[in-house]
Amino acid sequence: MNKHGLQAAVAKRRTFAIISHPDAGKTTITEQLLLFGGIVREAGTVKARKSGNFAKSDWMEIEQKRGISVTSSVMQFDYDDKRINILDTPGHEDFSEDTYRTLMAVDSAVMVIDAAKGIEPQTKKLFQICKMRGIPIFTFMNKLDRDSRAPMELVAQLEEVLGIEAYPMNWPIGSGRIFRGLYDRYNHRVEVFQPATAGRVFKKLTPDGQLENDDELASDEIYQEAKEEMDLISEAGNQFDAQKIAQGQQTPVFFGSALVNFGVQTFLDAYLEMAPAPGPHQTTTATEIEPTAEQFSAFIFKIQANMNPHHRDRIAFARICSGEFVKGMDVTLSRTEKSVRLSNVTEFMANTRENVESAVAGDIIGLYDTGNFQIGDTIHTGKAALAYPKLPQFTPELFMRVSPKNVMKQKSFHKGIQQLVQEGAIQLYTTYLTNQYILGAVGQLQFEVFKFRMKNEYNSDVLLEPLGHKTARWIDPEQLDEKMSSARNILVKDRNGAPLFLFENKFAERWFQDKYPDVQLTSKL
Repeated sequence: MNKHGLQAAVAKRRTFAIISHPDAGKTTITEQLLLFGGIVREAGTVKARKSGNFAKSDWMEIEQKRGISVTSSVMQFDYDDKRINILDTPGHEDFSEDTYRTLMAVDSAVMVIDAAKGIEPQTKKLFQICKMRGIPIFTFMNKLDRDSRAPMELVAQLEEVLGIEAYPMNWPIGSGRIFRGLYDRYNHRVEVFQPATAGRVFKKLTPDGQLENDDELASDEIYQEAKEEMDLISEAGNQFDAQKIAQGQQTPVFFGSALVNFGVQTFLDAYLEMAPAPGPHQTTTATEIEPTAEQFSAFIFKIQANMNPHHRDRIAFARICSGEFVKGMDVTLSRTEKSVRLSNVTEFMANTRENVESAVAGDIIGLYDTGNFQIGDTIHTGKAALAYPKLPQFTPELFMRVSPKNVMKQKSFHKGIQQLVQEGAIQLYTTYLTNQYILGAVGQLQFEVFKFRMKNEYNSDVLLEPLGHKTARWIDPEQLDEKMSSARNILVKDRNGAPLFLFENKFAERWFQDKYPDVQLTSKL
């Protein structure tokens, strides 16, 4: 692809993550977006479990059984002359580490909020990560087909709780049983609420923002109330500021209902107008690399085992930051400085994937992994060294001993543990003297998912023995004396062989520090 062709291709890319608290409707809105992209013929919502019509983005068996997303899915489709890469993140807080890393691989974020509940804790946490990165954030107030909080209250909450300016692009005319539609000031129209099967119906507004006098909706009390609120917002609210949106300081707010597919397409059209194409990425040397640079570069932000259970494979998800990927190209893995050939590379549509011949900056590609890659790895072409900053890692707080139920199945037990640990959601430690396995995780659900997947994907039943909350602290090997270990501070090694203590509590850690005042303990390696 020549320079001009690369620039045109990159300009068409829109790569974003969808973030929300569990049950806000994130997977459902993803489904509707896929519908517009012609990927699915009907949107299977998370609720439709009994019919077997599972949401396309929840591909893992445990997700289908429990009705929650526990892993980030990647979906790509074309719409309105744009190539869209959606990363659907797990809403459950026990999997926030996966979400945090995913947010490093996108150019903007869509925040889905349940209009009946308002901003919930997990949304607030994920929002802070987006704000820290300064990426544009678009808000979709969902579930207007149900009784919702007052829209004024929802907008005020955005500004007060999240500390971001809000600019309502449209305004709900009622909600629940009295939901009439949306007053759309951005497109200067009213979008009438009706069943999705009936198609979209719009009523144009006059230049001064009124419905025609003979329109029956114009005399509706619910419409009049919404119109008054919209007038008040227009008069006293924030002014639309494209620069603030680009810097993540102002969020365009859209209302609608993903479940009945109302307001979603209006949101998507406006999002594609305002959301940024891929921009430059900072490297570890503090230089920036442009997306249209000739040099290909990407970083691994996620590794997933057994996306295809029949092949027992692992896929490393890579965000392309610059240049063009071409099938069969040789790249350098910056951590090892070794050459790797990228011949088996895929693009995703949740649980299906296709071999890809080429891809450009902004795209997410899947690299077939035989154990070469780690989360945070940089790959690149060219002789000049290049690396992107490390991705965030959480120190686990919950720990469990793990052992196989059937000692005759050691091989599948060890293989399963090594592959699942590589994904980064769960950490593996071994006791210093006995080499017993200990797992560490941020939340309890990760252990449940691990146990389920070991049985279903590796045919290995495991026993998990809770060790409870522990404080992990690394120690310099040169300062280590194995006699320092006790029942209150278990000495273990991490995957890289580095020693650390698992302290029972803060008191045990303080006691250790008093006893060994010269020993330096660190919370991260």
